[in-house]
Amino acid sequence: MASAKGDNLVPRPAKKTEYTIRFATTQARKGWNDLIATRRNPMAETWDFLTRTPLDVTPTNCPLKGELATLSRNGSTHQRWQHKPTAGGTARIWFYVNERSVYIEQVHTHHPHETK
Repeated sequence: MASAKGDNLVPRPAKKTEYTIRFATTQARKGWNDLIATRRNPMAETWDFLTRTPLDVTPTNCPLKGELATLSRNGSTHQRWQHKPTAGGTARIWFYVNERSVYIEQVHTHHPHETK
């Protein structure tokens, strides 16, 4: 059997009912990769949660409040959410949802000062 050249990674197919996940900023991409490097299993669970139920309020997922509650992108205002990859951890993922896409806006490897 011949070996394929290049990247042999098979991307995970999304169900029609799932959300897609996109990076809204380059900082979010870097932070996401940093969290994967140190918290691989919780980040896989985070992926599953964000693709299936990003707007569910849970002990680890909720809309932000006050001045951080909304953000503007491309002329539209969106509700900003926060997800904690682990219940007891300090990492935070800030995101917003537009139609069937979850946009990762900020990834904090430690508790962000803005929400302390």
